[in-house]
Amino acid sequence: MAEEENKTTPPPTTPPLPTTTTTTTTTKTIPARYDLDAKWDACLDLSIRRVVYSSLAGAFTGLLFFRSPTTRWASIAFGAGAGVGAAYTECSYLFDGSAPKWSPPPKVSTVHPASSLEEK
Repeated sequence: MAEEENKTTPPPTTPPLPTTTTTTTTTKTIPARYDLDAKWDACLDLSIRRVVYSSLAGAFTGLLFFRSPTTRWASIAFGAGAGVGAAYTECSYLFDGSAPKWSPPPKVSTVHPASSLEEK
């Protein structure tokens, strides 16, 4: 027993930390206009938010203004339809990569020639 009491166990040692090695690997990144995963993620996120928010707005409007359950459901359906339409429009812009059709035209400044001012 005396031998067992005299034995001391060494403190536990921690394993050495792995060294970080820097590797120079070339990762091919996909250009933003060809990255369909990001476009689908953005489109689904946008669609879900627009449909839910517009349906909630339709439900609130239906509760506020209408008494009949039929008209309340109709206002919810109208809100959901407006949300689907807005999401579809925005997603088509994301996938086509074109500007919205309602963007204002570029401003063109018209300057009167100096000769027309001198004639008067």
